[in-house]
Amino acid sequence: MLRKTVIIICVLILFHAGCEPQRREPEPIFPGKKSVSEAMHALNSRSQNIGSLKASGQCLWQYYSNGKRRKENFWVKLWVNPPAEVYLQGDIGFNPRGIVLGSNANEFWLLIKPEVSRYSWDKWSEQGSSSGLMFVPKTLDEAFGIVEVSDEKAWSLSKEDNFDVLVRGNNNRGIDKKIYINRQDYLVRKIEYFDVNGEAVAIAELDRYREVSKEFFVPASIKIIMYGEEGSDGSASIRLSLSSAKSESFTEIRRNNLFNRPGTSGYKNIFRIVNGQMVEQPG
Repeated sequence: MLRKTVIIICVLILFHAGCEPQRREPEPIFPGKKSVSEAMHALNSRSQNIGSLKASGQCLWQYYSNGKRRKENFWVKLWVNPPAEVYLQGDIGFNPRGIVLGSNANEFWLLIKPEVSRYSWDKWSEQGSSSGLMFVPKTLDEAFGIVEVSDEKAWSLSKEDNFDVLVRGNNNRGIDKKIYINRQDYLVRKIEYFDVNGEAVAIAELDRYREVSKEFFVPASIKIIMYGEEGSDGSASIRLSLSSAKSESFTEIRRNNLFNRPGTSGYKNIFRIVNGQMVEQPG
């Protein structure tokens, strides 16, 4: 009887010990940078390790059309040649170039076939801060480390959770851009874009970084959300999940083929992006 009682007591002790809440180790606190100058120096140091690359993976594109939410999921190939050249092609409807998105230092473009047959483009110099389409190639630039932080006086530094946050102001004393940098590895995790009135127009979330070459890190997960303007159908988003990424060098011929805007031949609807709106052009 005594033996049974001892066994029961031992079992109850072990049971209650197992039910006690587990102690959580406090998350480490990383101090981050003390000034805008230090933060900019860290980002610029990383940018020196950035090289050209080729990547592939899946793309989930969600958007509104005629008041209905639509979704496309397709395989993509991506080429990047810093600081301004990006080319992405997606396989839609068994067309390996069903969607083509590209940019160089002067222009950006988005081509869609076969169902829509739409060609959209414009020049960077003619863009305000309210255009939705421009944030896709611009964010792909910045997702691979090409973040614009050249004018120290235009930026301020704040702290949010475990992030250093660089904030760039605009001429209206509002916010133009916010860059969230993880203080542990000092890689960019989020970028927010605002219009001249300080309203959020787009956001980019970057995660699952992998090292392509020494000190050259690429996010395997890139999500871009473009908020719809008042009176538009609604927001659109692109989520890239890269399964491979490697360094790649480009010959001059290859560069010209990838990063020069293609001709409009074969597209039914041709648009230029004017003040954030698509304006149809003659064929």
